[in-house]
Amino acid sequence: MASQRVMNFGAGPSALPTAVLEKATEGLFNFAGTGIGIAEISHRSTQFRAYIAKVADSIRTELQVPSTHQILFMQGGGTGQFATVVLNMLARHRLLYPDLPEEERTLDYCVTGQWSKKAMEEAQRLGGAKVNVAVNGKEHSADGKSFDSIPPHDTFKFSANPALIYYCENETVDGVQYSHESDSPASFPFHLLKQDTLLPLVADYSSSFMSRPINRIADHAIVFAGAQKNLGPAGLTVVIVRQDCIVDVDAAAKLGAMPVPIIMAYKTICEFDSLYNTPSVLAIYVAGLVLDRMKEKGGIKFYEAGNKRKSEKLYAALQEGVDKGVIKARVKEGSRSWMNITFDVLTEGGEARYLEGGIKRGMKGMDGHRSVGGIRVSLYNAITEEETDKLVEYIKEFVAAESAAK
Repeated sequence: MASQRVMNFGAGPSALPTAVLEKATEGLFNFAGTGIGIAEISHRSTQFRAYIAKVADSIRTELQVPSTHQILFMQGGGTGQFATVVLNMLARHRLLYPDLPEEERTLDYCVTGQWSKKAMEEAQRLGGAKVNVAVNGKEHSADGKSFDSIPPHDTFKFSANPALIYYCENETVDGVQYSHESDSPASFPFHLLKQDTLLPLVADYSSSFMSRPINRIADHAIVFAGAQKNLGPAGLTVVIVRQDCIVDVDAAAKLGAMPVPIIMAYKTICEFDSLYNTPSVLAIYVAGLVLDRMKEKGGIKFYEAGNKRKSEKLYAALQEGVDKGVIKARVKEGSRSWMNITFDVLTEGGEARYLEGGIKRGMKGMDGHRSVGGIRVSLYNAITEEETDKLVEYIKEFVAAESAAK
């Protein structure tokens, strides 16, 4: 059956390691020796309680999550967290500053791509505070219309006392990512934030979660990620929350904060060990298997090194296409994603030929997001270096053929 599988370069739900899928089939029939399949077993059973705790411990170990933060398992994906973080952080802010005039309560958003834009728009839709766009990547792009880079640090304008500061570490649609190097002009500008307080910093790590360590994780109030890129199937959202952000939302509501649905209150999820309602049991199970495999391979540092090599190989091949006038890179150097590589084929009909040629070679999922078009190649953890090498070889052949036909 494995021999029938293709190379899945899709942006998500993404490829999963074959070894994990094979292992998962065992649990579908018999989970932890219970004789009951993982998709059938009670989430409150002793066996599953132990398993979900182990998954949380594995994430804590790999990412070096400090004891000041809790690891929660929720549903609704990253999009669900767009509202959840706003409601919980506004409740926290209300408890801290109950007498603050409404016009002075702000939410800061760093808009560098489609997902941070959607998060900002959700905050505007919810109301409850003024939304301040701390930076807008479109204003600093080559055409003034697209997202093609992380803006310069001196263009970020943060509020004095925001309820939250949001950024998306890796933009899945646009292929823009904050640099991992702290001295890079495309890194997140931590130095512009107050250093003498608990920062209300919220990061969406959905498409880069577990691909490399999280910079200054202890300085974050919340880090959230949908699992369906590097960790497991869709349906699971991992939320890492600093303890001071797990607040009594009902007490905040009595002071005038917006009511928070109980299933969206971090306090509820935390107090019930992520088992207040039925969680995404199967997705959590597969995520645990992925984490086991990660540990066997050498941990997150192993994947960080591999992901760096994969992206460098692919960008080098694309540069050959740029030099020959066949390909146009969508993102400026320095702001380019390791996970989601976006580009355009400049020759007439070339995009269709590229996708068709890829399919013939067993490579699927490379069409760009419907909102922006073009080509997008996703190199998540489960994409091997061997598969990347095959893709690089194909791109070089494609560029040569298109260049000769010009």
